[in-house]
Amino acid sequence: MSNFEKDCKHLDFFNLFESIKEESNKYDFSIKAAKENKNLNRYRDVNPYDYSRIILTRGSCDFINANLVPVEKAHRKYILTQGPLPNTISHFWAMVWEQNSKSIVMLNKIIENNRIKCHQYWPSRTDDPLDLSDVSLKVSFVSETAYQYYTVRTFELTDTETDEKREVLHYHYMTWPDFGVPKSPKEFLRFLRAVRKSGSLDENVGAPIVHCSAGIGRSGTFCLVDSCLVMIAENGENSIEVREVGEVLLDMRKYRMGLVQTVQQLRFSFLAIVEGMKSSWLHNLEDSPEDDEKVDSQSESEEEPPPLPPPRTESLRPERPAPISVESSPSSSPDEESPPGASPTVEQPTGAAGENKPIENGVDKDGEEAVRQRKAVQADKQKRLAEKVEEMKRKQDDAEYWERIKRSLKPYVNFLLIGVGGLAFYYLGPRGSN
Repeated sequence: MSNFEKDCKHLDFFNLFESIKEESNKYDFSIKAAKENKNLNRYRDVNPYDYSRIILTRGSCDFINANLVPVEKAHRKYILTQGPLPNTISHFWAMVWEQNSKSIVMLNKIIENNRIKCHQYWPSRTDDPLDLSDVSLKVSFVSETAYQYYTVRTFELTDTETDEKREVLHYHYMTWPDFGVPKSPKEFLRFLRAVRKSGSLDENVGAPIVHCSAGIGRSGTFCLVDSCLVMIAENGENSIEVREVGEVLLDMRKYRMGLVQTVQQLRFSFLAIVEGMKSSWLHNLEDSPEDDEKVDSQSESEEEPPPLPPPRTESLRPERPAPISVESSPSSSPDEESPPGASPTVEQPTGAAGENKPIENGVDKDGEEAVRQRKAVQADKQKRLAEKVEEMKRKQDDAEYWERIKRSLKPYVNFLLIGVGGLAFYYLGPRGSN
């Protein structure tokens, strides 16, 4: 057992999280650009620092809620951003092109807990290419492979003015709940390994785009674990101390606010680091077998854009977690419950081998009729999803309409109340003697 693992067993994560939060709250970096572009921010309390924000050059808008976050000790750099809004999709893909990013790491579902957390910014296999004329780009679907708890997609990104084409990989983790943690460190590390094997996190390519809904909680956890495991792989398992993990996170927060949002996410980061230190397949990527089972992809998307939720700080009352046990999976949190209507989780098959032969998109055995049935199911699911999204949009529009009416009437109501009060005082108030 390494010294790091021993120290983790006695670590007070609540106090560590609070100390990191207190120290990072002292940072006083400007967010002027975010205030000037409020309609381009998903959450009003998650804003990119001006000095580290990504500045766009394509199109008429140079703002996107995204920051470049370097981790020099690990020779890593990441671009952390929010889940795109309907009006920021072209900005998102412009950033992918301009930063020459090889991959996008998506850590959320489109709809979570019955709320839209991210607009679907990519075309599905049945869609026409996504034409982004305002930034002279086109996004085309190429392929998709679904695994147990994540999906890998390939897109072709084309500059429509020069016809230059680039391949972009899309790694979509499907089972990480908002404000929560993955079901187990091993599950998360398999996903991290898949991203690493593509070379898209390497120093010699453009920074990967990493996002969840706000681009701070799950995204920060992913980057913290990856960076610390790189440092350990380069310098040995006893080269890093518990204190240094906190220092890495504090340094990351200098580039984007609020990274690693909860005590549970911080605790999970340590669990994953400990597990990664014991897992040789993380260090020998080329030699490790691909043991993630492929499953049939039944739907291209489960989701779409959101009514503005309440400030995320209202959901972030930290609770003291249970003592860490590096041999066990992290405890569940209320946020891990599947939202109504979510697809059931595909369970790992049991048996001596624990693996089934991979099936690429379910067409090896099912035949044409089964494929037609799945397409019909997919079309029906997408139709129900579209109806659900439209209903959510309608309710949001109604709420905003009545809010505008109330705001517009407020001055008249105040004036009327003052007038009524004045008349009442005139007729009912004390009279002077003659």
